[in-house]
Amino acid sequence: MLCDSDYRVPVHWRPWLSDTGSLTERLQVASDQQLRVTIIQQQLAVPKLSERQALGLPARRRALIREVILWGRGQPWVYARSILPLTTLTGRLKPLRRLDNRPLGALLFNDPSMHREPVQVARFKVQADCLPGLARGTGVPLWGRRSVFRLDSKPLLVSEIFLEGFK
Repeated sequence: MLCDSDYRVPVHWRPWLSDTGSLTERLQVASDQQLRVTIIQQQLAVPKLSERQALGLPARRRALIREVILWGRGQPWVYARSILPLTTLTGRLKPLRRLDNRPLGALLFNDPSMHREPVQVARFKVQADCLPGLARGTGVPLWGRRSVFRLDSKPLLVSEIFLEGFK
């Protein structure tokens, strides 16, 4: 998912990109509790190479891939792509298969077994193939981050890209 690694993070993005807390919670506050989730797609598919590498998945291993837009105050604020290996979606974590319009972050940060690995930051070219049409915007580079989370030591990858509508 990392599309452009030659960057210097602008000062105004640093608190959002480096925060290790719940982005969902911060967006709820920033939107005056008007945050909503729209699912772009959710399907079983083979993740991209960089996603497989981050999760330690072998080639051709399918996972649940969930792509959503987080809307704040009626504006598209964040594009999120989550990779949930099928081996993660077992036992008590099986309900993660059916999140519907609920934000994944709310569940992650309320799980006492959650451990988050270091955050990776990237700048994305608006035309990048890794972004869906709605997220491509008008030409301003977009900033995002990703990290591997572990629930009961089972991995999942969450990538978040801040869209032009997020101010």
